[in-house]
Amino acid sequence: MEHHITIRSGSLELAATLHYPVLEDSQAGPSNAKYPMIVISHGFVGNRIGVDRLFVKAARYFSSHGFMVLRFDYGGCGESTGDYGSGGLDALIEQTRHVIDYALSIDCVDPMKLILLGHSLGGAVALLTAAVDKRVKTLVMWSAVMHPFNDIVKITGKSVYEDAVKFGQADYLGYKFTPAFFESLSKYHPLEQIRKFNGNVLLLHGTADEVIPVDYCFLYQKVFWLRSQGQCDKEVIFQANHTFSSGQASEQAIGKTKEWLLNLDKRIEEWHDWMI
Repeated sequence: MEHHITIRSGSLELAATLHYPVLEDSQAGPSNAKYPMIVISHGFVGNRIGVDRLFVKAARYFSSHGFMVLRFDYGGCGESTGDYGSGGLDALIEQTRHVIDYALSIDCVDPMKLILLGHSLGGAVALLTAAVDKRVKTLVMWSAVMHPFNDIVKITGKSVYEDAVKFGQADYLGYKFTPAFFESLSKYHPLEQIRKFNGNVLLLHGTADEVIPVDYCFLYQKVFWLRSQGQCDKEVIFQANHTFSSGQASEQAIGKTKEWLLNLDKRIEEWHDWMI
């Protein structure tokens, strides 16, 4: 069951789609059952559908395995109101937290099982959000950006950044980007925020990613391992591109994420009363 909804974030109206768990009668729990919630954070100038419908496929698959899923468009993207290029990472983090507000207001959501899944720039936003919002219990980062300013300028081209500084704004794919947007990118360093998140993390990246280097996945894991709490696993998808566009790549990315999340629940249950 899917519902198209609107979530308020300040003056913005964020378009979103909410997926309820699709369970067979034999799987259904009591009427007051609580379900884990996955919030999906899309990437730079993306939307809640995803390239080649990645987020639609992911949300429907996750919901068929007992998860609630909320995918949304950031302000100025997809069907949401606003101007994407006028804000920056501060705005994206704020919007993500307002979406979390909505997600946790749903009666059948388990507040101890809030999962934030981010792709590309959305992966960095997910980490930065989790670092300041303790309601995020688990983090999944697909093809995540590590150096927001350098990585995004590499995507837009240096001339777009230079034009924004020179003229006050610059066009990229029909979006208008201001100097403030690029300044916000340079202000944030996701690696430095890792120690502020104590939850469990899954990193997933394709070896043929032409946008964000797969090496980021390995470096992210090394830094996550330095934390005193929380585990970090990684999955590297052979020959997958940045958006897991082939059928095999998307099936592996989505399937491995689902398996990791379900196994994580089992591990937490089995080790709940153990101390080392």
